[in-house]
Amino acid sequence: MCGIAGVIGLGTELSGSERDHVREMTARLFHRGPDGDGFSDHRHVSLGNTRLAVMDLTQAAALPMSSPDGQVVLCYNGEVTNFRELREQHNLDRTWQFRTTGDTEVLLALYDRFGIEFLPMLTGMFAFCLLDLRIGKCWLVRDFFGIRPLFFMPTADRIWFGSEIKSLIDAPGFRADLDHEGLWDFFTLAYIPGDHTPFACVRELQGSELIEVDLNKGTWNRKPYYQLRYEPNLNWSEKEAAEGLFWQMRDSVRRNMQSDARLGLTLSGGYDTSTILALARDLQPDAEIHTWSIKMAEASYDESDYQHLMAKHADTVHHEITVGPQDVVDTFVEHLAYLDEPSANGAAVPSYILAREASKLDTVLLSGEGGDETFNAYETHVASKVRRMYRGAIAKPARDLIRWTAHNLPVRHKKLSFDFLAKRFTTGAEKDVVDAHLFWRHTFTEEDKQRLMPTLAATRPTWTSFQPIYDAMDGCDPLDRISAIDIRTYFIADLMVKNDRTFMAHSIEGRFPYMDRILLEYAQSIPASMRIKGLRRRYMQKQAMKRLMPKPIQNRGNFGLEMPHSTWFAKDLRDFAESWLTRDRIAALGFIDPDVALKLWSEHLDRKVDHGRGLWSLLNLVVWHELFVRSSSWRDHLRTPS
Repeated sequence: MCGIAGVIGLGTELSGSERDHVREMTARLFHRGPDGDGFSDHRHVSLGNTRLAVMDLTQAAALPMSSPDGQVVLCYNGEVTNFRELREQHNLDRTWQFRTTGDTEVLLALYDRFGIEFLPMLTGMFAFCLLDLRIGKCWLVRDFFGIRPLFFMPTADRIWFGSEIKSLIDAPGFRADLDHEGLWDFFTLAYIPGDHTPFACVRELQGSELIEVDLNKGTWNRKPYYQLRYEPNLNWSEKEAAEGLFWQMRDSVRRNMQSDARLGLTLSGGYDTSTILALARDLQPDAEIHTWSIKMAEASYDESDYQHLMAKHADTVHHEITVGPQDVVDTFVEHLAYLDEPSANGAAVPSYILAREASKLDTVLLSGEGGDETFNAYETHVASKVRRMYRGAIAKPARDLIRWTAHNLPVRHKKLSFDFLAKRFTTGAEKDVVDAHLFWRHTFTEEDKQRLMPTLAATRPTWTSFQPIYDAMDGCDPLDRISAIDIRTYFIADLMVKNDRTFMAHSIEGRFPYMDRILLEYAQSIPASMRIKGLRRRYMQKQAMKRLMPKPIQNRGNFGLEMPHSTWFAKDLRDFAESWLTRDRIAALGFIDPDVALKLWSEHLDRKVDHGRGLWSLLNLVVWHELFVRSSSWRDHLRTPS
């Protein structure tokens, strides 16, 4: 895995100072590629690459990489995991003299054979700039499901781009004006969705998108190059679907285990990481496998018993890292300096700590992220199904009484406590499908946000920006339509911000076998009625994997990694939070009412309302704003070349 940065001139030649800027931008990405850097300068394009050596560790595989005649240049971040199959399938050795054994050169050979139309053949994770000097064109490309990031900043006659926002901050044309629409959504979702970033001038290329630039005409066009299809195979029996799924999952894990550097696995104790470990052990019965787990110090958040059980079952060298409130205090500011944006995922700090420890031994980590999206394992997916039954079976007056009762339950600062779930479900069940799906996960309601951010109160409701994804799949099963929303929004903008940035902060390449294009296409061809059977989540995944799984893991429910911020805010994190959530710092944001924000804090401490998720979002935003807008102190926390 690597970091990329560059600038594309739209019809005009680049200056020397602009090329110098690309070198500075690339230096900001040292943590993404400490094994080397390289540059490729041309009349209209300047490219920079840092390299984390994972496949083919020799200097021959240095980046950027060019075709033998130097006319095609690839500035590359990623791993295409089916590169060996593509090299053999298309007999590329007949027309290309390979100098390396990794995936990068295979992409150059595929482009030489097929042009840019080779993209849908790939699977894996990638973001790159491909420059063809022969025809005066270049492309910025992001992988199918947005695993690897790619940010860009268009100006009148330039497109600046980079793997992280921080690489663009010193580029000409950058302004630190906030993207208020993205931040409005942040307070619903705890992440910034779509192509929004916290800065109005910076956009994020989405999964399955590319930008095509005509260097001579000075024009550019942004468009999709792939779309996941939802076409259920109604001829499969459960047994046939499960058997095929097992081998597809096994093949994906096999592809993702290819590495010339040391490789380990994250192990949460949940079903997704456990199945990846079981398949890895099945593929490599005699190999030494290292597993890495977080143990939360708060008892109701602790999954270590299941982690130990699975590690013992697979006979791994297991590493357990305990995370308590002081660990959060010690690393919170530093982790945000690497995230580049406010992100209130409760697992981000633990993931940052895990990656720091794992980097002492491993360069690649396999993760279970994407399994919930692929196999419809989220509570909200089942809730959507229950919603239809609930509304059909119970009259509106009775539902109103149930909702009133739920909202009068006492507040308990526990993970997914009964009062929390009852309040969320009974209120969300009265909303339309997309609105309900987001409401069940919300941080603040639209009404809450209007009070908290009165100057932005006229902003459109957050759920309406998700509605087009749902509407475009008219005729598909409702479960498929909700799954598509999660894959195209939550997975990219929340889970991959957490995983890519926290792992790469410590020069670790994260890989996600469940988001393999070939596997995902197979999984979405399984009818929705098999993926959730009755109310049993991940039914088909469990049918496929039961041959390898210990019963306690096979039979347990979902229990995602989360941090007990509601509890810790009232105790161990109180002083830390109060040192940041000051009236001055909140007012400096320019769109948050400090009186409303501080009232949330007092209500939480008095246990009147559990505002833990909302306060965690506010804390992330305030600290991020201090690091990136009110100062440039984010620079003080980055690793730099020695």
